[in-house]
Amino acid sequence: MKYHHLLRSGDWVVLATGSVLVAGLVFTFWFGAPGQRLVIRHGGQLFLETSLNHPRTIDVPGPLGTTRVEIADHRARVVSDPGPRQLCVHQGWLSRAGQTAICLPNQVSVEIAGRVKSYDSLNY
Repeated sequence: MKYHHLLRSGDWVVLATGSVLVAGLVFTFWFGAPGQRLVIRHGGQLFLETSLNHPRTIDVPGPLGTTRVEIADHRARVVSDPGPRQLCVHQGWLSRAGQTAICLPNQVSVEIAGRVKSYDSLNY
């Protein structure tokens, strides 16, 4: 059954406004804020905190070898890691605040930090 003939012009305006509002809220809250800084930790201690504005490659020593992190185009990624499963390498490019790649066997973590701290989940 088709009910679109029962909708009046005001109904269409309300539907269009609601759709635009929902799309704006999804874009704002789902995708998160862009990252400002790169935070690298080794063995739970801060190794380096740097800006994402300047392209560079950083070598982080660990118990298994060297983890290589690349910064380019306001984003970062783990290029290589001596860990056996390469999970942190498969994370790919990180660009939003709160995104993290953890190279657990080598005790290295790479996190994008921003003005607003985003949470994956909240615990009490």
